[in-house]
Order: sequence, then C-alpha cells, then structure tokens
Amino acid sequence: MATSERRTELRAPGEPLPPGATPVSKKRGFWAWLNKRLPVDEFIGNQLTGYYAPKNFNIWYFFGSLALVVLVIQLLTGIFLAMFYKPSAAHAFDSVQFIMREVDWGWLIRYVHSTGASAFFIVVYLHMFRGLMYGSYRAPRELLWVIGMIVYLALMAEAFMGYVLPWGNMSFWGAQVIVNIFGAVPAIGPGLVQWIRGDYSIADSTLNRFFALHVAAVPIILLLLVMLHLVALRRTGSSNPDGIEIKERTGADGKPLDGIPFHPYYTLKDLVGVGVFFVVFALIVFYAPTVHGLFLEQPNFEPANPLSTPAEIHPVWYFTPYYAILRAVPSKGIGALLLLLALVSLLVVPWLDRSPVKSIRYKGWISRVMLAIFVISFVGLGYLGLQPAEGVYVILARIFAVCYFAFFWLMPFYSRIDRVKPVPERVVYHAH
Repeated sequence: MATSERRTELRAPGEPLPPGATPVSKKRGFWAWLNKRLPVDEFIGNQLTGYYAPKNFNIWYFFGSLALVVLVIQLLTGIFLAMFYKPSAAHAFDSVQFIMREVDWGWLIRYVHSTGASAFFIVVYLHMFRGLMYGSYRAPRELLWVIGMIVYLALMAEAFMGYVLPWGNMSFWGAQVIVNIFGAVPAIGPGLVQWIRGDYSIADSTLNRFFALHVAAVPIILLLLVMLHLVALRRTGSSNPDGIEIKERTGADGKPLDGIPFHPYYTLKDLVGVGVFFVVFALIVFYAPTVHGLFLEQPNFEPANPLSTPAEIHPVWYFTPYYAILRAVPSKGIGALLLLLALVSLLVVPWLDRSPVKSIRYKGWISRVMLAIFVISFVGLGYLGLQPAEGVYVILARIFAVCYFAFFWLMPFYSRIDRVKPVPERVVYHAH
C-alpha cells in the first residue's frame, strides 16, 4: 500500500488529508473494486448529485433531457434497421418492405425510427425556443449556443440522408431538389453537386455514401458534439427563467444559494416528463405513424421512379421553413444565399442581442412582440413549404421570410431601445 493511502486510513477523525493523499472509500466488494479502476462515484458526484441547477426550472427546461432520450431511441432503432437494409438502388425499397412485412416486429422498429425523427426535431425546436425566450445564448453561454447550433446542423444532415435511404418516390425527388440547391454555390456549384451525389444523378452510388454517412460518420460527429455541448453546459452552468447567474451567490459551503442538486430533484421530474412523452409517442406510432402524410408522405410508399414526378415535391416537414425561404425568390442563387443566411442568423444571435437583461420576463413589449412574430413566421413558413410555390403562397412566404430575418437583424436596435424591468437579485421561486 502506498504511504499516502496508509496515512489516510490511520488519520484521526477530523484530521485533514495530507497532500497527495486520496480518500479511501468505505464501500466494499465489487463497487469498491470498480471505483478504484473507474471513477463512477466521482462522475455521479460531479455530474448529478454534485451538479447544482437553478431551483426555478420550469417545463421548458425539460426538452434538453428529452432530446437525449430521443437520440438514444434513434440510435438503437437505427442499428436494428441497418441489419436488414440494403443500400442499393435495386434493393433499397424492397429491403424496407421486407423489414415492414417479414422481419419480426420490423414494422414497429421502422415506425419508431420514422416517428422518432420528427419527434427529435419537435423537441429540438422547443429546446431552441426556450433558449431564445430566456436568453440562454447570452454570456457566458455563447459557445454553448454555438455548439448547440452545430448539433442542429449535424442533425439536419443526418435526417436528410436518412430520408433518402428508403428510396421511395418522394425520397428520390426530394433528394434531387435538395442536392441541386448546392449547384447555386458560385464557381464550385456543379462540381459540388456531383461530389455529393457521387454520380451524374441520384443513383446507386448516392445511396451507398448516404448510408455510410448516416449510420457511421454523422452519428459519431453528432455524439461528439452532444458531449461537447454537455461539457460546455457543466462549465457555465444552466441558465434559468430569470436570467440570473446562481454561481455568483454561494453559501458558506460554496454551494449556490439558489440551486439544488440535479439528482434526485430534476432526474425524477424528468422521468415523469419522459413517461408522458412515451405515452404520446406510442399513440402516434400505433395509431397514426404517418400523421396523414406529415411524417411519412404517401409517395414514399411507392418505389423511386425517375419517370414519375410526384404532384408536389417538398422535403419532410422539419425542413419546410427553410424550403419556403428558398422558394420565396425567383433566383435560385439568391434563394440559396437566403437559406444560408437563415441558418447563420441562428448561429450569431448571441452577438446580436444588446439588451441589458437576458430573460423575456424582464424585457419590454418590443422584444416580446418580435419574438412572437418570429414564432408565427417560422410556423407559417413551415406550412407554406408544404404548399405549391404559386399565387398567394409565394407572397405570404416573402412576408414571413422578411419577418424571420427582421427578428435577428433588427435585434441590435430594438433590444437596445426596449424598456426593461428590474431584475431581482435572487431567482424567483414558488414551491409546488
């Protein structure tokens, strides 16, 4: 036994540990053996019982944990689907039908995966809205927000490639439209499109590379980004509805006065929310997995046919807000730039907000109205992206696109002149 460990065992009660000594765990058996080789107790203490979160969390702070749950669902169901899927233009559609009709419980795994994709974006959009509402992107959490937006972009890439893999008719033509968008990039556009497709058209090589990226490369990147997101969260601490930094007020024990241990308080509350989510999720999977063509379009139950174009070509619903912005202008190049700007606007929002307060609770009426306009415009663009690009739909798409960009690029001005309310010194908490 090392000298420092022997001294630790023989020290008198209350005597401080000598320099370099490590405390000897009172636990015995397998748990003690495991902790000597893997810091399980230390991890639990740092990340759960020892991590203090604001005590005034509300329901909006549940969707971050729920996003992790949905991510696990997608990874597990994706592994089982990959066991039977064949990434070739000749067999992809038939392999999906084989999963649905011949594999034991294959239909359930496929519907859980397809419903989980839409559920993932619903949860992520609600999580992002909470960040915009309570100023979770403000200092010192700028990097946390930026990493979260990169996670969102990786999720969009993962979802797009997964959408193409079933090789249904809408998958095929949707891939044609989305991939051709990259052709608007100056100088390198045509070469970039050919590189993405791996051929001169959406074909067998496209499926092979999309399958490899969807099941291996992008999930690994996504998991690494999620890990960085959680590390950044633990570093800065969670925000709260009041926008107050609880780390600035600590007690004699060094713990935040307005904080409580994440475990067991929030883990138990999150478990209740997860239970409610699973009930709603199961109802959709068992009774309405296509959601009347919103989650799974009717043309996707037909094999890909380059000679038969669907009546209306559009991406799946979680891409339609950006698709509506793309179609709002007649120039394909300008539309692609606007699409890129729509994503960049989300990325740089921490440096656009000049308000002296963080939370919408204490911002003035201008900021509240602008946030409401942004939400209405985003939902409106999502609906318009599912409609034909003609007549009043195009006019409304242009109006909503202007409102979308106004929320971000007018923020340095209206956030500075907006009259704000005084922020309390301590978090506002009502026991319930």
